[in-house]
Amino acid sequence: MSVSETAGVNGAHEAHCANCKTTLLGPHCYVCGQPIKGMVRHFSNVIGDLFDTLLALDSRIWRTLPSLLLRPGFLTTEYFSGRRVRYVSPVRLFIFLCVTSFFVIRLSSDWNINFSSGTDLGSSNEDAISTAEQKMSDALVKVEKAKQGVTNPEVAAELGEVQALLANRVVELQKASGEASTGEDREDKQEQERKAKAHFSAGLEDAITEVDQEIVEIDIFPEQMNSWINSELARASKNIESVTENPNRFKKAFLSALPSTLLLMIPLFALMLWLINPFKRRLYMEHLIVALHSHAFICLVLLLITLVVNTQDWLKNYRWIETLCNWLLVLLSLWIPVYLLLMQKRIYQQGWGLTVLKYFILGNIYPLCLVVGASLTAVYTLAEL
Repeated sequence: MSVSETAGVNGAHEAHCANCKTTLLGPHCYVCGQPIKGMVRHFSNVIGDLFDTLLALDSRIWRTLPSLLLRPGFLTTEYFSGRRVRYVSPVRLFIFLCVTSFFVIRLSSDWNINFSSGTDLGSSNEDAISTAEQKMSDALVKVEKAKQGVTNPEVAAELGEVQALLANRVVELQKASGEASTGEDREDKQEQERKAKAHFSAGLEDAITEVDQEIVEIDIFPEQMNSWINSELARASKNIESVTENPNRFKKAFLSALPSTLLLMIPLFALMLWLINPFKRRLYMEHLIVALHSHAFICLVLLLITLVVNTQDWLKNYRWIETLCNWLLVLLSLWIPVYLLLMQKRIYQQGWGLTVLKYFILGNIYPLCLVVGASLTAVYTLAEL
């Protein structure tokens, strides 16, 4: 019995919309669009509707994921053919897989990176001094190059002061190393080396920060933009020490920001597809659907690779499982470029020669854009910690 057919033997009246009093013919009012279901109901039902609206976690997801993984271009051609309701929409599919994959990667990985400009205290004295002197030489070269391109006498004078500061750090480091080498007590020697290295590292980072604040100036950007870039670089430099002590803090922030970066890269990839296929007479939105499905596939593969690596780590005592996981990792890694090539061939229906040529062009340009985007995200994340 339909919603409107509510009149029965008990004399019940027909259901009407509570907003505009129109007779209802379904779960939504066809005049004002208000749904029958409101928020005043069981909390479990509200949560279920929320997940269904945001992520489309129903039977369609299990029909969509195998096709996305194993059938290149199938979902896109189905969408263009008008068969859309049986599959998860491209936007929801990408958001669900992107958030899920990076969330799992964030929980699974453990970063032990080191951003410190100092040397390892466990290394030998000769290695420590050699590494410190190499860093100092690199800094002096950077300052010298900066001075050559500066015409402002005030900036040149400040760069000269930075050079003098770096030279003083070299003298202090050598003096501290000489005093440490003549000491009889080993603990005092290590403490002197530690202080010298810390003093050197602090001076070097301050000097490089001062240089960066003076020379980072992009002509095509307005003054406010250059000022913002310099301030972000300065904040990132100050956060290096805290990130060195706790690299997983940076990892969590960086992986949390990557989905947003990837979402911003999708329109760029769609624009590249539109420019490289000018004679196919496709709308930009069609290329955007292609971009959403291809990025959703990559996120799905990243999720599977992470799960396989975790399984390999958990069951590393079983030799055959480790071998199986290694083969799966190789197959998944190789499947990405093959899949994207077959997807482009199926959707745009061009000859293999032209398809491979366009694939080669996109395969060289777009990864560079991804690297730039990820690098900017890393710097921004480091500055905002």
